[in-house]
Amino acid sequence: MQFHSTTLFVNDIRKAKDFYTGLLGLEIAHDLGKNVILNAGITLWEIIPGHIINKKLQTKGNSNRFELYFEDSSLDNTIKVLKNAGIPFLHTVREESWGQRTCRFFDPDGHLIEIGEPIQVFIGKMNNKGLNAEQISEKSGVPLKMVYRLLEQDHRNGTY
Repeated sequence: MQFHSTTLFVNDIRKAKDFYTGLLGLEIAHDLGKNVILNAGITLWEIIPGHIINKKLQTKGNSNRFELYFEDSSLDNTIKVLKNAGIPFLHTVREESWGQRTCRFFDPDGHLIEIGEPIQVFIGKMNNKGLNAEQISEKSGVPLKMVYRLLEQDHRNGTY
């Protein structure tokens, strides 16, 4: 057995495709009409009336017990794009207790999506604020060895 993708059941495949490709910039690997496979490991499947999945979903109700997680180095720009498109947010930018900046919002069908800064970005920002590797490790929960490695990469790339 091999994991293929996460499937999101959607009410309108066109809206879902526009959202995930137009706003989030994901690419379509296969477009099968009412079933669209994105390169990111996400499949969009328009709910078929009368299908057993649709019947079961209706009895279970809507719940956000999972979220799709993405990372973006230009989080602030992405938030502006999403706001301009009228996307409903759970919260706009906030700093999590481990130092990473995130935002959470909903797709047209109410699926929860999070975008966070990549680990290199928030570790580098903490270092730029004057925290040393030990303090960064303690705050972020990232092992000290990994913090040193990330800071060394920043130093080699000139972003330190």
